[in-house]
Amino acid sequence: MAAEPSTSTAPRLAYLDALRGAALLLMLVNHTARWWVDGPMSWSRYALIYVTLTLAAPTFLFLVGFCLPLALRGLEGAGLAGLARRFVPRGARIVAAGLLLNLVVFRDEPVWAGGVLQTIGLAIIAMVPALWLLRWPAARAPLLLVAAAGYVGFVLAFPALTHFVATHRLAGLVLFYDFPPWPWLSLVLVGLVLGWTWLEAQRASPEAGRRVMLTLAVIGAVLVATFFVHDWWAGTPMRFGMRRDLILNRHWTPRPAALGWVLGMVLLMLAAAWWAMERRRLRLPWLVLLGQTALFLYFAHQVLAYSLVREWLGWRFGGWPRFWAANALFAVLVLGLGWAWRRTRGWTARRWRPAPVQSG
Repeated sequence: MAAEPSTSTAPRLAYLDALRGAALLLMLVNHTARWWVDGPMSWSRYALIYVTLTLAAPTFLFLVGFCLPLALRGLEGAGLAGLARRFVPRGARIVAAGLLLNLVVFRDEPVWAGGVLQTIGLAIIAMVPALWLLRWPAARAPLLLVAAAGYVGFVLAFPALTHFVATHRLAGLVLFYDFPPWPWLSLVLVGLVLGWTWLEAQRASPEAGRRVMLTLAVIGAVLVATFFVHDWWAGTPMRFGMRRDLILNRHWTPRPAALGWVLGMVLLMLAAAWWAMERRRLRLPWLVLLGQTALFLYFAHQVLAYSLVREWLGWRFGGWPRFWAANALFAVLVLGLGWAWRRTRGWTARRWRPAPVQSG
């Protein structure tokens, strides 16, 4: 999953790569819990699917926005056209990768159906005007209001959208399927504003960057606490279950109460990754590697988990010990693929790098 635009001038921060790698592992477990287990849906399996679903893809989408300011090196004074030249091709390539994934893996659905990769690619393109506006500090609050309005508008329009996808099946699959742009671009926009704010503070001084990250951690803790207090007060019968939320085209979007869990946990995981790797200086190279190769691994792990294991081999893992053992082996395999992919890309870059011009 490509949460950070890949450019030759974009710096990589280990804690962001590690967080992206953790999100990839959560997504891997979410998919295997869906595809590798037969029999009736147990409550433990259902809760596992819900928790990993609500943390994995939202983290990726948040990081799309949070990491975009890092790719602006050399474009600090660029206009809309200059920003578009850098980010539009990148976004288009990710959209194309999502369509290719539909063609290769999900052959029972229209190739034009939406997906997480398509939303990420469109988000990178759609954030170009916001990136341009953020050079003015006064734009931050209005952009956050735009993000909030996008989500609120989706909640209010949900009954009409339910009718729309029922009566316009193909259009519904293209526009509202698997973390669709509306409302999930709102989370990307929130990530963009917060990422810009943190990066600006970090450049001013490490202490200012630390204060911003601490503030995000406190906000995250308050949101998660609010989620649990609300469920206690309302007597919610199913805290970690999709029936509490909005289901459109058989895919999930959180209601306002669950949004506190989603956004709060994303902010807490961001702050935890920063604290562990920037403050405590922990080195987690295997997690960083997963994050650095996340786009390739997002594609490859679905080919392996769905097309190979589920469809071709027909393997199922009944019982939690066998399931977790299979996931551990699968994670090692995915890590090996990431290592091989990075080595291959490094070798290719060295192989085709122009030779230095010698004088004389």
